Amino acid sequence: MKRFEQAEVMGKLPEQFFAKLVKKVSQYVEQGYDVINLGQGNPDQPTPNHIVDALKEGADNPAYHKYSPFRGHSFLKQAAADFYKREYGVTLDPEKEVAVLFGGKTGLVELSQCYLNSGDIALVPDPGYPDYWSGIAMAGAKMETMPLLAENAFLPDYDRLEENVLQEAKLMFLNYPNNPTAGVATKDFFEETVELAKKHDILVCHDFAYGAIGFEGKKPVSFLEVDGAKEVGIEIYTLSKTYNMAGWRVGFAVGNEQVIESINLLQDHFYVSLFGAVQHAAAAALNESQECVDELVETYEKRRNAFIGRLRENGWNVDAPKGSFFCWLPVPEGYTSETFADHLLEKAHVVVAPGVGFGKEGDKYVRAGLLTSEERLIEAADRIAKVIKKIG
Repeated sequence: MKRFEQAEVMGKLPEQFFAKLVKKVSQYVEQGYDVINLGQGNPDQPTPNHIVDALKEGADNPAYHKYSPFRGHSFLKQAAADFYKREYGVTLDPEKEVAVLFGGKTGLVELSQCYLNSGDIALVPDPGYPDYWSGIAMAGAKMETMPLLAENAFLPDYDRLEENVLQEAKLMFLNYPNNPTAGVATKDFFEETVELAKKHDILVCHDFAYGAIGFEGKKPVSFLEVDGAKEVGIEIYTLSKTYNMAGWRVGFAVGNEQVIESINLLQDHFYVSLFGAVQHAAAAALNESQECVDELVETYEKRRNAFIGRLRENGWNVDAPKGSFFCWLPVPEGYTSETFADHLLEKAHVVVAPGVGFGKEGDKYVRAGLLTSEERLIEAADRIAKVIKKIG
């Protein structure tokens, strides 16, 4: 068969690290082992009934069987603006400051195409969500990492960044509550970020994927709540985590009018927006009762308490996450994140994600997702604790 030469950019894309993990897990499952998979980031609960009902209602509407408006239905953009006003006190122009997205991941990758040229510098968290790297690679740009360390509450320390890097950087990615560290941001940190971005003319993109998931009664802070944030950046919100709509592929970008227009312009050439019924359901999710969100956060907090509590009862004194649905667990001495994850899979039949898959600084940790029942999380904690005790 004739082989066609791929574009150079295809060879620059980062390795899909977790594909290798899935293959390892499959081997144990096929052998009949009782595997508890905490390595995934896919919500395990169904989409709330009222949202599903809205999709069914929308699917019955012949108007949605045609092409949607290129930039999305106005009712969904208005719903996003109303959501931000209600939840964060942020005022948005629905037509100029909201862009409808095919899930948050799409916007994160698209942004690099809009604002990075070959050789430009983008600042990324280390550890961080790997798809930031993908968009940067597609643009032919370069990454400079911002280490997220426990001693700084997993926030980047801007004083550690070299002045020449700050002068050259064009784009910065942030993500709080954070995947994978479960760290949370403060308003003071976002104010510092706005000041830095203004000084160095850096576009900030805050990935707010876990924006609804904060524990102990503390609601995560939106970047746009801070004065001046819209002058320097945008926030990307997905319905995947807040409403268990991961497979629906719907989200939105909000904030700086120029950046929103750039995303819309790029998407004009890629898509004809989302199926109207999905937009109808998404608007229902944003507009109607948020009781389902409160219940979901309560579920994750109970799971967190069960899992972390059991690890502590078994003698492993690990930190409890403040947000997201992940736990960031330190790797025992003598192991890398990958060898420890392999050891847990082999000896405990528990799957965790090696932290190195999120960046060099992640190699001291593994990520465990709170995406199964309390009973299974307690069982997983018991299995992990036995392995830790044997390691000593």
